[in-house]
Amino acid sequence: METSWLSLITDWDIPPAVTGTLVAVGFIYVRGWLALKRTRPKQIPEWRLFSFLTGLFAIFLAVSSSLDTYSETLLFMHMAQHFVLMSVAPALIVLGCPFVPMLRGLPGPIVRWIGGPIFRSSVVHWVQELFSRLPFAWLAMNLTYVGWHIPKAYEFALASENWHNFEHFCFFATSLIFWWPIVQPWPARRRLNSWMIIPYLLTSDFVNTGLSAFLCFSGRLLYPSYGVVERPFGIDALKDQIAAGAFMWVFGSLVFLVPAIYLTTRFLANGRLVNEKTGLERARALAQ
Repeated sequence: METSWLSLITDWDIPPAVTGTLVAVGFIYVRGWLALKRTRPKQIPEWRLFSFLTGLFAIFLAVSSSLDTYSETLLFMHMAQHFVLMSVAPALIVLGCPFVPMLRGLPGPIVRWIGGPIFRSSVVHWVQELFSRLPFAWLAMNLTYVGWHIPKAYEFALASENWHNFEHFCFFATSLIFWWPIVQPWPARRRLNSWMIIPYLLTSDFVNTGLSAFLCFSGRLLYPSYGVVERPFGIDALKDQIAAGAFMWVFGSLVFLVPAIYLTTRFLANGRLVNEKTGLERARALAQ
């Protein structure tokens, strides 16, 4: 298959429906962000706007660029696409504190007629409480991640465009749920057991490491479809699988370990401040 290396950058196939949806979501968010900026300038600063829009662009990149074009012929590109949909776009969108800006950006009648009954529903509150629990969020993301990479499930999705799109939706939706308790975006209430985020992240890294190592060291082609298609650039299918596993291992681990290290450092610093404050209060009490 004669393919230029430049095509890895230039081969795009822009889906109109997804692109239109992303543009509409971005417009609603910007409209709501501008409204909030007038009343809560410190609550929703410019970097949150940038983060949210960058997250939307990451989705557009994942479904429109060569990451999608070559996803059926190069496992490495497909894993890079999954990485963007699971680790890049959801985290950036959650950092944008999307809930309130999206509500403020919608027309008033829609919020009153549709949003009102939904937000007052006890079922919706129950679902929200369930989604905010760490065990549920952890299981939702990791079971989806592992489940869709089981060879039979992966091949099934690869054979059907609709199921393939559903697979990507599952990755994105469960990753939003996963990143939500880590970021706890405004107006979410801060939970007292926030230190549990550390094992939450580290155990997720164990899952990613196990799956990545399996791809790297299995010694056999796990997804036969990549062995029967014409290989672009003459890349061997098994080497492509090893490269995909290595990519998942390195970049996937960074996504979990960097926040874990940052949060550990912050928790330790806060603990020292609390201890110092308590010590000062005790010293003053003794002095009196």
